[in-house]
Amino acid sequence: MQVARVVGNIWATRKHKNLSGSKLLLVRALESMTGKAVGDTQMAVDNKFGAGPGDTVLLLDEGSSARQIMNDKGAPVRLVVCGIVDSVCSEGREKKYH
Repeated sequence: MQVARVVGNIWATRKHKNLSGSKLLLVRALESMTGKAVGDTQMAVDNKFGAGPGDTVLLLDEGSSARQIMNDKGAPVRLVVCGIVDSVCSEGREKKYH
């Protein structure tokens, strides 16, 4: 799992039938306690939380588990949003995201 910021949306006039009703988002991983962007921009699927640009999200990066979260064994998904992050606490420190 990783913390990431939603940096954009992807619109598709045609997409896999198992992704119908799901949002396609551009996300960039963050260092959870500093909020500093790390790594490349990736595409994630959100079918439950309604995340959008500017939101900080929790991502799951593993195909089988992602399909379980989506409750769809046939979905062509690897990276899925599994929550919107309000704050992260580690070793007595807290980083708030809004």
